[in-house]
Amino acid sequence: MMPVPEPAPMRDWTKLAAMIDESDVMVAFTGAGISTECGVPDFRSPDSAWKRNAPIPFDQFLSDEAMRLEAWKRKFAMDDLYAGAQPGRGHAALARLFQSGKLSHIITQNIDGLHQASGVPAKRIIELHGNGTYAQCLDCGGRHELHDVRRVIAEAGAPPACACGGIVKSATISFGQAMPREAMQRARNATLSCDLFLVIGSSLVVHPAASFPLIAKDNGARLVILNAQPTPLDSHADLVIRVDIGDTLHPIGNVGNSLPQAAEKTPL
Repeated sequence: MMPVPEPAPMRDWTKLAAMIDESDVMVAFTGAGISTECGVPDFRSPDSAWKRNAPIPFDQFLSDEAMRLEAWKRKFAMDDLYAGAQPGRGHAALARLFQSGKLSHIITQNIDGLHQASGVPAKRIIELHGNGTYAQCLDCGGRHELHDVRRVIAEAGAPPACACGGIVKSATISFGQAMPREAMQRARNATLSCDLFLVIGSSLVVHPAASFPLIAKDNGARLVILNAQPTPLDSHADLVIRVDIGDTLHPIGNVGNSLPQAAEKTPL
């Protein structure tokens, strides 16, 4: 009697669990897809709220006070849309992998702060596009809380200014703004140190961030891409998974008990 083949999703779980078990140093690279089940909109869906509240380009933000006000209006509209979002199953799985010692760093394109909220230390999270949970002075780098920014705008009808006189902006990287050198270097160092590079929920079309999977692969690491849609780097990956992120990561977030019940007897 011929053996019944495993369903494709189960084979993918088995392969990924084996890769995790064999890995000494993992790095995760996350994009918007890991946060969508938490209620945070992605950027490229046809009906995305980001299209209705598109970020203001950096040069316009700097040059025009009216554009700064508009940028804050759109920023707060998006914040209110997913206020109260909590880490999802993917975030929790990565936090468990970090706690187990398997996961070294998370490199993220996201600005929602959910990796920190999941329990991963901030020093192990490399935010390539900044963080949208606070604001920062573009001159002195001082931190400004968003509730203070809202209050200033409501009372003065004008965008906030730092005590040093500098422009205050959400601590994110806007279109046209230079990528953060320190974060990019840290991401490169982490990428070169890993033997397994796991892409989660990223379309891998935004550069230079999307260069890190190939850096890892060229350095000898295994590359896994978990994303709902095809990416330009799928042909370079050792494993491509298109099953739901939460469904995939939830059972393999526990090292040593990585596989769902139905796969426990499947040899790795």
